[in-house]
Amino acid sequence: MDLVFRTTYVFFLILLLTRVVGRRELSSMEPFDLILLVVIGDLVQQGVTQSDYSLTGATTVIVTLSLLTVATAYATFRIRRLRPLLEGEPIVLVVDGEPIERNLRRERMTLEELAATARLKEIGSLDEIRFAVLETNGEVSFIKRE
Repeated sequence: MDLVFRTTYVFFLILLLTRVVGRRELSSMEPFDLILLVVIGDLVQQGVTQSDYSLTGATTVIVTLSLLTVATAYATFRIRRLRPLLEGEPIVLVVDGEPIERNLRRERMTLEELAATARLKEIGSLDEIRFAVLETNGEVSFIKRE
């Protein structure tokens, strides 16, 4: 039963950390970030299982994580008020070519990064953008002016 409690604690800790870190950072990982995630994964495994290397322990942890993931997905599907907390909400970054500084600051995104993302979508200038939205998956979507 100790493994279930440890796994549940770590699940919600990781959920909290992904909300604090922010979407944009998670969607654009550098090699260092990837290595850091692997190290964190190893540390989490050690914290959850401690010295239990049995198949039963591994099965308990995997089943607990899976059930928590399914329960979280079901809760966000059934309970609308949980969606912003668990999945986040899209954030408007540009309206009619004008960047929304407050939202950019909140997401720790510079105008240069936004412009670079727009160029990757073949948009030469922020003036060409009707709306730019930071989606819940960390990608920026653009709607061009007509």
